[in-house]
Amino acid sequence: MDVFLETERLQLRRFTMDDVDNVVALDSDPEVMRYISGGLPTPREEIETDFLPAWLSYYDRFAGYGFWAAHEKSSGEFLGWFHFRPPPGHEPDDVELGYRLRKSAWGKGYATEASRALIAKGFQELSVWRVFASTMVVNAASRRVMEKAGLKFVRIVHREWPIHVQGDEHGDAEYALTRAEWDAEHASANPNR
Repeated sequence: MDVFLETERLQLRRFTMDDVDNVVALDSDPEVMRYISGGLPTPREEIETDFLPAWLSYYDRFAGYGFWAAHEKSSGEFLGWFHFRPPPGHEPDDVELGYRLRKSAWGKGYATEASRALIAKGFQELSVWRVFASTMVVNAASRRVMEKAGLKFVRIVHREWPIHVQGDEHGDAEYALTRAEWDAEHASANPNR
């Protein structure tokens, strides 16, 4: 396994086209997809022809950024994915954090653990100016992950959704952390630095 990032309990690696079945299984769980598509699965063909090729293209276009398959270290089990990438329309140092995990991985701190590690890598190695993330206002679990990872609430944004998802009328909560905020927090945590 070509490991991109390792934490205490997780390994994040590059996706390959061999991951189609992993992503199909993840996106077939209505509870996983609740705040994304209202519970509808992502069609296999869309994963094969659109999503995975787009994810793979990040590795060539942006060194150190992209979509990463997450595996539990002890079992090797595929748990889901994280992305850490400059989204379309953003500067290369304005990076979005995102994640999608299997229900069996929920509530175990995996999302927070990997998010913290990605944020640290961004500020320490990738010259990131800002890390941001967003989720539906009603997705309390994802909002908690963002807060535990060190991101701060910024604003509520209302976007057009291609399909109605219950709760989307409340908008998306955006969270962010800038390099200056990161440096200030870590300077106070390490005064001898």
